Amino acid sequence: MAELTAIDPWFLDQLRQIHVVERTLESSLGPFFQPGAPRPDTAETETWRGLKAHGFSDRHIAQVLAQDGAGPDEETVRARRLAAGARPTFRAVDTCAGEFEAFTPYFYSTYQGRPEADETPADPPGAKKIMILGGGPNRIGQGVEFDYCCVQAAMALKAAGYATIMVNCNPETVSTDYDVSGRLYFEPLTVEDVLAVCEVEKPYGLIVQCGGQTPLNLSRALKAAGVNIIGTAPEDIFLAEDRGAFNQLAAGLGVKQPEGGRAADLETAAGIAARVGYPVMVRPDFVLGGRAMRIVYDEEELGRFWDEAVSVSAGGAVFVDRFLENAMELDVDALCDGREVLVAAVMEHVEQAGIHSGDSACSIFPHNLTGSQLARVTRHARDLALALRTKGLINIQFAVQDDRIFLLEANPRASRTVPFVAKATGWPLARLAALVMAGTPLAELPAPSRPKRLYNAVKEVVLPFDRFPGTRIGGGAEMRSTGEVMGLAESFGQAFIKAQLAAGLRISTRGGGLLLSICNDDKPGIIPLVRTLAGLGYTFCATAGTRDLLNEAGFDCELVNKMGGARPNLIDRLNNGDIHLVVNTVSGRSSARDAQVIRAEAIKLGLPLITTARALRALVEGLAEGLETRPLALQDFH
Repeated sequence: MAELTAIDPWFLDQLRQIHVVERTLESSLGPFFQPGAPRPDTAETETWRGLKAHGFSDRHIAQVLAQDGAGPDEETVRARRLAAGARPTFRAVDTCAGEFEAFTPYFYSTYQGRPEADETPADPPGAKKIMILGGGPNRIGQGVEFDYCCVQAAMALKAAGYATIMVNCNPETVSTDYDVSGRLYFEPLTVEDVLAVCEVEKPYGLIVQCGGQTPLNLSRALKAAGVNIIGTAPEDIFLAEDRGAFNQLAAGLGVKQPEGGRAADLETAAGIAARVGYPVMVRPDFVLGGRAMRIVYDEEELGRFWDEAVSVSAGGAVFVDRFLENAMELDVDALCDGREVLVAAVMEHVEQAGIHSGDSACSIFPHNLTGSQLARVTRHARDLALALRTKGLINIQFAVQDDRIFLLEANPRASRTVPFVAKATGWPLARLAALVMAGTPLAELPAPSRPKRLYNAVKEVVLPFDRFPGTRIGGGAEMRSTGEVMGLAESFGQAFIKAQLAAGLRISTRGGGLLLSICNDDKPGIIPLVRTLAGLGYTFCATAGTRDLLNEAGFDCELVNKMGGARPNLIDRLNNGDIHLVVNTVSGRSSARDAQVIRAEAIKLGLPLITTARALRALVEGLAEGLETRPLALQDFH
C-alpha cells in the first residue's frame, strides 16, 4: 500500500489501527445500549477511554452503532459515556518549549494525564465568565472577517470586566493569540468538544453570533444541553432560515419578498420554478458562502443541479425563488438590543443582484439609492431586527427593482461586512454588539457620532482566478473571493478606483486599447460610457454586435472575431499587447463559453478585467474625475 500511495507506512499503520478499532465498536459498546444493560463499571470506563484516545467522537460512534437503524443517537452515546466517568482532561500547551515554566492559559483536551485547566485561575479572578466560539478553519465564505468580530468581542468584554474564554481550532487566527482572551481552548467546534469545555469552565454565557455559520449550527444543540446562549436566541436565529415562518413574518411587516418556496425533492422544485417563472435562484439552506447556489434558467438545468444542491444542504431542503434580474442589491448592518435598533450602514452593491454579497464591491454611502428608498430600507431593517428579537448584530440583504424593495434574507448574527463598516464609519460594531449580548442596553453605551457624508468608502474583493487556471471566471451566487480591500476618497468614483488599484488591477489613466464584448442586456447603457472613455484617450475594438452599435453611434471601432471564427480572434488580439482594458459582460447563459476563454486569457496576461456593466460605470466615473491616489487616514474622517 505504501508503494501504491506514496504515504509513509507509519501513517498507514495508524489508519489501519483506527479501522480495526472501528470494526470492534459493535461488540465492545453495543451491549451498553441494550435493554437491561448493566450499570457502568471500571472496565466500561477504560473501554470508553481507549476509544476516545483513538479519536472516535460520540457522533461517529452513534453512526457506527446505528448502521442497522436501531442504534443510539449522539446524545444517548454521550450520556452513557459521561455516566461511565469517561471525560476529557485539559492540559496546558507548553508555550516555552520546556525551557522554563509556562503560565500562558492555552489548553487542549486529552484522555490521558491529569487536568491542568483547573489550576489556572480565571482572568480576572472571580469575574463572570463569557465564552466565545470562533469560526474554525478559514475557508471561502467564512474567514478573517468573523475572526475580527470574535477578537473585538473578546477585547470589549475583557475591558468591561468579564473573564473571557475563546474556543477555536485554528492557530492561524488572531483570536488564538495569547493576549486576546483570558483563556484559550484549542478544540474542534463540535457539540461534544464545546460541552466538554463548558463542563470545566461553567461560563455564565456563550456567544455564537461572532464566528459565522459554524458556531450557529451548534447553538440549538448546545442550548438543549443546558448552555446559556446569550444574545439572539437560537430559535430566533433559525427562524430566519425557516422559509415558511420567515415569509409569514415578513408579510406581516409589509416587506415584499421574491416569490418562491422550499422544496425537498426535484418535482416540488420544478413546480415552484414553473409557478414563479425562470430564471430562479436555487439555494441550499445552512451553507457557507453561498455554496452550491445557482441561477437556473430552465428545468433541464434545474435537474442537472439538483443533486448537488441537496447534498450540501444541512437541512435536506432547497429554496427556489424568482431571480430578480437587473436589480440593485443592498446590505444593511444593524445593532439591536431587543428594544432599540441602530442601523450602522446601508451598503449599495456595485454589481447587480445575483452576485454573492461576499464577491460584490459595495459602497458606503449608497451611490444610486434615492432618499425615499433609503428611508424605506432603514424602516424595514428596524422592523425586521425587532421582529426577530435580535440582541446583537443583524445583517439584512435587500434588492431594489423598479423602485420596489424586496427582502432577500436576514441573518441575526455578525456578517462579513462588519469590519468594513467599522473602518468606514468609525463605529466599533462588534465591540458594541458584545456588550449588548452581555446585557448592556444600547441606551447605556456611548452613542457613536453619525458619520458625515464627506467621503465615500468602497469595498472591493480579491479574486484568486490567476492562481486557479481552468476555473469559471466571474461573479455568481456562490462566493469565490479570498480577500477584500477598501478605497476611501471624497467621491464614489475615486474611492472605486482606489479599491481597484488595491485589489491589483493596473488601471491606465492615459487611455489605450479597450476590448469590448457586451451582452445585449447591457448594450442600451454603453454609449455614454464609451463617449467618456473616448475623451480620455481610449481606442476601441469589439465583437460584431458591439462594434455595430458603436459605429452607429459615431465611434471608430475595430472588429474582433469571436472564438471559433476567422483569425485573428479575441485571444489573438489580447496577445498583441495593445489592449489595456477588457470589458466582457454576459447575461443568462449566452456566450458563457467564449466569456470564460476571454477572461482566463485576460487574467493570464495581467490585464484589467471588468465583467459587469455596473462595475464599468463606476470605473468610468472614477477615471473621468482623474486618478487621485493621495492616501487618506481613517482618523481624519472619524
